[in-house]
Amino acid sequence: MSRISIVAKKEVSEDVQEVYTEIEGAFGMVPNLFKTYSHFPPLLKANWDKVKALMMQGKLSRKAKEAIAVLVSKDNSCSYCVAAHTAALKSIGVTEEEIEIIENDIEKSDFTEKEQRLITFARRANKDPNRITDKEFELLKNTGANESEIVEALGVMELFTSFNKFLDSLNVEVNF
Repeated sequence: MSRISIVAKKEVSEDVQEVYTEIEGAFGMVPNLFKTYSHFPPLLKANWDKVKALMMQGKLSRKAKEAIAVLVSKDNSCSYCVAAHTAALKSIGVTEEEIEIIENDIEKSDFTEKEQRLITFARRANKDPNRITDKEFELLKNTGANESEIVEALGVMELFTSFNKFLDSLNVEVNF
């Protein structure tokens, strides 16, 4: 059970209702993550804007971003985000078998070498950023990953790391 209330659309201010409407338009519903953030509207808006910037824009494919979201969330043991982004991967045609390959043996996935390295780099940055070597970084750049793509991949990692901690601290229930 969630440690903090989930705020329904009818209970929020007009400006929060506008954000809810936008979220609903993107996802077909308002996930409890955002209903919980609505207790502090500026944070709700900031995080929704960040989701739009990272997950709906940029150069990396949605599949690569969703893979980062799932892997980081699995590494952080966040069942909410694992469920949400496993479902997102499936909604774009990724099978359960492919998800297992991405998690356990990414080199056998259908991602390009650059995507594999970006996903692996983001995962490594989540787990142990201080042990990333210059050699690992050089291998990443040798695949053609540019600085913008590296920052984008790390931005996705950072977004989900913060969501993982927020959701787990408050024990927010999955609502999809």
